[in-house]
Amino acid sequence: MPGAGAVRAIRDRIKSVQSTAKVTNAMQLVAASKMRRAQSRALASRPYADRMRAVLAQLSGYAEGADPSELHPLLQQRPVKHFAFIHITADRGLAGGLNANMNRAGAALALEHQPHVERVSVVTVGRKGRDFFRRAGFPSLAEFTAIGDYPGMAQVLPIARIVMDDYMAGNIDQVFIGYQRFVSTAVQRPTLRQILPVTAPEGAEVSMVDFLFEPSPQQLLETLLPRYVEMQIYEAILDAAASEQSARMVAMQSATDAAQDMVSNLTLIYNKARQELITGELLDIVGGTAALEG
Repeated sequence: MPGAGAVRAIRDRIKSVQSTAKVTNAMQLVAASKMRRAQSRALASRPYADRMRAVLAQLSGYAEGADPSELHPLLQQRPVKHFAFIHITADRGLAGGLNANMNRAGAALALEHQPHVERVSVVTVGRKGRDFFRRAGFPSLAEFTAIGDYPGMAQVLPIARIVMDDYMAGNIDQVFIGYQRFVSTAVQRPTLRQILPVTAPEGAEVSMVDFLFEPSPQQLLETLLPRYVEMQIYEAILDAAASEQSARMVAMQSATDAAQDMVSNLTLIYNKARQELITGELLDIVGGTAALEG
């Protein structure tokens, strides 16, 4: 039979879990509010990014067959000695397995390239990825944190400038980007793709119409290629932000539901223990009374 101390401990536990449920419910509501805006921004960027890919695919046909030395530096391919990876994660946790899944995918990519190149470097965006790759011991080209819940191009330009400048200077030979692609509120998919050297996007629709470009395709590539790389990074960061808020809302909803279930179970245990305690006290009283009467 539980004592009064045990009953009191169960009651305190119920209050503690109820407090936790209030916190997780509040976090769920905040994440849901942020999620709607982040999702809208991510989905709104995709038509523009898709059009950029289609234009680049069209222009890349004019660059085929050209002298490699005459190509734009961002198009020039060379043997990969220094591999770089832009790794995008969240600054905060409490988002289920979102950050852990992205870190695993990023580590697998880095380890896959490590035996075949002289050096693997990482550009981390977000504290969770930064801390992970610091512990893993990979060299860091740059670290970016606190880019906000609704990042803009101002946060993207420094990231793009670092990798483009290093690539054109010959300091790095290939750049991949990794991020959580937003599929739906319940589904976020770790995505890895090459952004440098720039290649014709797979699956981009190429028009069969023979366009007359003014100025020349080469001049257009001079302008569009840096914008294209920036847009690739910007789209990835927007997708990562939408994925973060979606995953956090789902995780907090699950935590709230689990806390409420725990409260229900503890309440049953509390009522049973309290009933047993009262029954025991009544038996003691009845036994004491019988003893006095005897």
